[in-house]
Amino acid sequence: MSDEHACCCSDRKRQRTDEEYKRLMNRLSRIEGQIRGVKGMLENDAYCTDIVLQVSAINAALNSFNKVLLAEHIRTCVADDIRNGKDDTIEDLVNTITRLMK
Repeated sequence: MSDEHACCCSDRKRQRTDEEYKRLMNRLSRIEGQIRGVKGMLENDAYCTDIVLQVSAINAALNSFNKVLLAEHIRTCVADDIRNGKDDTIEDLVNTITRLMK
């Protein structure tokens, strides 16, 4: 396992690299800012479709966050578990993807 993907996945917890942690937190901070913006729009009586479009942008940002997080999970935790013979991780991944696609 390379240093850039160093992790420890156990007991349904994951230690992330400092860089990964910062990237994910930055994305969430931007999303949080977008949500505050929508609250401000509502407080200022913004037009409905303007708010709907901003909420749509938030949904897209959350989906993007999920894609990045899931991809990193597959590259690290899932790959490591498969290499170590923990095939139940595949079923967990399938269940996660199924739930995401509802």
